[in-house]
Amino acid sequence: MNIENTPLDRLDAILASQKEYFRSGATLDTDFRRTQLRNLMTALEAHERELVESLWTDLHKSEEEAFLTEISMVRGEIREALRNVGRWARRERRRTPVTIFGSRSYIVKEPLGTALIVSPWNYPVQLLLSPLVGAIAAGCTTVLKPSPYVPDVSLAIGRMISDAFDERYIAVAQGNREVNSHLFSQKYDLIFFTGSPALARTVAAAAAPNLTPLVLELGGKSPCIVGRDANIPLAARRIAWGKTLNAGQTCIAPDYLLIHPDVKEAFVKAFGEAVRSLHGEDIKQHKHYVRMVRDIAFDRVSGYLKEGTVRYGGKTDASERFIEPTLLDDVIPGAEVLKTEIFGPVLPMVTIDAAGSTFADKVADYVTSREKPLALYYFGKESEGWEIVRRTSSGGCCINDTIMHVVNPKLPFGGVGNSGMGRYHSRESFEAFSHRRAVVASPTLFDLPFRYMPYKFFKLIKKMM
Repeated sequence: MNIENTPLDRLDAILASQKEYFRSGATLDTDFRRTQLRNLMTALEAHERELVESLWTDLHKSEEEAFLTEISMVRGEIREALRNVGRWARRERRRTPVTIFGSRSYIVKEPLGTALIVSPWNYPVQLLLSPLVGAIAAGCTTVLKPSPYVPDVSLAIGRMISDAFDERYIAVAQGNREVNSHLFSQKYDLIFFTGSPALARTVAAAAAPNLTPLVLELGGKSPCIVGRDANIPLAARRIAWGKTLNAGQTCIAPDYLLIHPDVKEAFVKAFGEAVRSLHGEDIKQHKHYVRMVRDIAFDRVSGYLKEGTVRYGGKTDASERFIEPTLLDDVIPGAEVLKTEIFGPVLPMVTIDAAGSTFADKVADYVTSREKPLALYYFGKESEGWEIVRRTSSGGCCINDTIMHVVNPKLPFGGVGNSGMGRYHSRESFEAFSHRRAVVASPTLFDLPFRYMPYKFFKLIKKMM
């Protein structure tokens, strides 16, 4: 199925109408925002079956996984915003220095204006609608741009949004790179983009002439570290789950393994047992195992199998875009699988020999010599995990787990450096689409002379400051 491009002149008309609607002040009242959040929840429930079926068609994503990793997370964001939007939007009082005695200081949260949200194909419901919750809660109008690589899902979302909202408030733009390029060249008050670092550079370059602010949720090569003291069966199970979730097409999936040599063979055995436990003896027939999204993705990821020794897995079927979860060893130095974000079910191992140093030293050197990743995972003694956290940088982190930091809505989610800028989830989503405006309210009953020329009280003011 091919998605028809939204005509460019129609996109311009939508953007103009959204800016006009925002200027009318219609979105400013928090009761209006609560009503729209409820509308989104109602629409999500009404279209849940259609979204689930579309996720199966486009990605071979099971109903259970569609609900757990997509729909339930959006519902959780909506509930959190409904409970708290009044408190989030309330102006905050701040202390005022004696130098402006009598004045009162505040932070006012105001919506940025009209936003563009662009989502990728791997979690096409969650990664489009979760940011939308923040935009609604903050009081923005929004253009949504889903991915054309999951056409059934994108069209289903388009129908859902058009049923629930006036396009002057929230609208969906459909299409390919031509549409993206046109959208990025327009002046928004915020662009929220989720995708690869390479595409983010294009977005940033297009947004630069208009000085459009950006939230970039990207990816990168997220290391998974297995120390000598790790609980190997548990580590293997949690790593196998994190790597096979959505067939590894997850921005925070473990991308490569740094492993202590003393536990390497035990881990290889335990990893195979964990995969079979999760997906059965014939994973190709298992309903919870996703396929690669496109032929080009299948070709790229299956090509990595030639860059090392397959220790587990390695089976492929191009007709179904199926790649078995695969553990690679003896990876060729400089191989692409160790340089490029894999975004698939291949996990290369790098053995960390701690001779002449400590395992933590070698791991920290390896990780920090590369771009900052979106996630970092450590398995072993918690104290050593905290040492690794202290000596490295990543968007998020788990000690003795994978993926789960994204599940807690109380934690911010976002990247650092090459893996992104800005963050969202819960209050952070509200803040992402808001401007924190400084306001000082000064008295009129008196007027202190200190600030006025010719600064007669300069010596006293100098002491006070």
